[in-house]
Amino acid sequence: MPFPSIAPTARDFNPGDWPVKTFNAQSGAEVRILYGDTRTQMKLALNYDNLIDTQAEQFLTHYDEVKGSYLTFDLNSTAKAGWSGSAAAIDAGNINKWRYADAPQVTAVRPGRSSVRVNLVGVF
Repeated sequence: MPFPSIAPTARDFNPGDWPVKTFNAQSGAEVRILYGDTRTQMKLALNYDNLIDTQAEQFLTHYDEVKGSYLTFDLNSTAKAGWSGSAAAIDAGNINKWRYADAPQVTAVRPGRSSVRVNLVGVF
């Protein structure tokens, strides 16, 4: 099952950083070494407010199908709905795969309605 095709109501994106190692000499001199050409540890948090419970269940089902944070998956364009900039700017770049950082958080809003928060990490 692909990631649910539901547009988020809010999104938080952290672009991560390039893998850098810093070495400091006793004199205070600093040397920095870049260990790659791709950002790592990108984080994407998606909020889905006031979903019908069967829609919220899709996130729990997907989480089970990818074995929690074990398997990676593609993120469909619906997850970027509402962003008017370049879709590549809030994507995993050359990585193009995502995994769950933790389990989806489902909050009951009222009978039959729930809100869901999904935290993802960009991976190779």
